[in-house]
Amino acid sequence: CTLRAIMPRRGLARQGQPQMRAYLDIETTFAGGISVIGIYRPDRGTIQLVGGGVTDLNLYASLAGISTIVTFNGSSFDLPVIRKRLLADLKVEFAHRDLLYVCRRQGLRGGLKVVEQRLGIGRATAGISGGDAPRLWSRYEAYADSRALATLLAYNVEDVVNLATLEALLDGDQVVAPTADLHVLME
Repeated sequence: CTLRAIMPRRGLARQGQPQMRAYLDIETTFAGGISVIGIYRPDRGTIQLVGGGVTDLNLYASLAGISTIVTFNGSSFDLPVIRKRLLADLKVEFAHRDLLYVCRRQGLRGGLKVVEQRLGIGRATAGISGGDAPRLWSRYEAYADSRALATLLAYNVEDVVNLATLEALLDGDQVVAPTADLHVLME
């Protein structure tokens, strides 16, 4: 019996139910493992699965009730890494919107941070990039550097929360202040 056989297909919204979105981004280790999965849900705030908390069961629990996952370059990076490492094929389980391609159709080129800058989306963690994530995780693991972990988690929170802002701007919708709740699952 597989997890997929047990879990209902979440990507198929029931008629009359609202389309719930989750904004997802992962951070990886030097070895290609997943150190953090960040999920921003407007209804619940940000959920971060960290280290041993990065499991398929925690991921599915965090996505319960979601119909659409929104990423930036998730088609090429986040979702394939999750599939490989957790054996969770989110492209099958959920509808997916990759904002990288929406940006390209609107003439916006570059990575997420470049697009954010062009659109005036700010960051408290400006200057940190996805390439810094494995270094920060390594410092946390090797030296119990809590500041490195805090920086990595703050960076990931901004990634997922800013995806919601980016999507609103791209769609011409009103930007809504993010839900401030934060839930971190570390085991």
